[in-house]
Amino acid sequence: IGRGATVAIIGRNGSGKSTLLRIIGKVYTPTSGTVEVHGRMSTMLGFGAGFHPELTGRENIYFNGAILGLSIPELRERMDRIIEFSELGDFIDSPVRTYSNGMEMRLGFSIAVETSPDILLIDEVLAVGDADFEAKCYSRIDQFKCDGKTIVFVTHDLDAARLVASRTIWMDSGKVKADGETGETIDSYLASIPHAERPSRECE
Repeated sequence: IGRGATVAIIGRNGSGKSTLLRIIGKVYTPTSGTVEVHGRMSTMLGFGAGFHPELTGRENIYFNGAILGLSIPELRERMDRIIEFSELGDFIDSPVRTYSNGMEMRLGFSIAVETSPDILLIDEVLAVGDADFEAKCYSRIDQFKCDGKTIVFVTHDLDAARLVASRTIWMDSGKVKADGETGETIDSYLASIPHAERPSRECE
């Protein structure tokens, strides 16, 4: 995956999408082969991932920032922007164990995008946000693309993949089934799904 690319990873549940993302994110060690990552990487790999439940949202910003290699002065300089983007208000000083999935997603995404990563890994988590915040996240992703950042995201939302990614990888049973232009890859994936399993659409 080249610098500045935006790549979607699609496939059925259990196909290995999240495992691949966690290998790239250095959460899992591959049983064979190697992964090389060049640049600062920020990850959103599940609700509560990287958060300490007993710490407040504000304390978890420092906690996550330290994992990303940022200094205390750097985090203080970014703190107001992170809190403002998250829209958590006074909840920022409540323990994360009291947060809903949507609140955790808000905090996690805000930390991920405001700590100046070169690479952003996202695993499906934007799906729990309300429509306004989801639109805000995709707007920031567009800004990341314009800034030449690298984005890799796992999604079941094929419309989001079409909107954001120029390249899409279709995984099936732990193997790459297709890798290419997003529209063509999604069409091939949909053609492989039995009619009864396809997402239903409202009649026009």
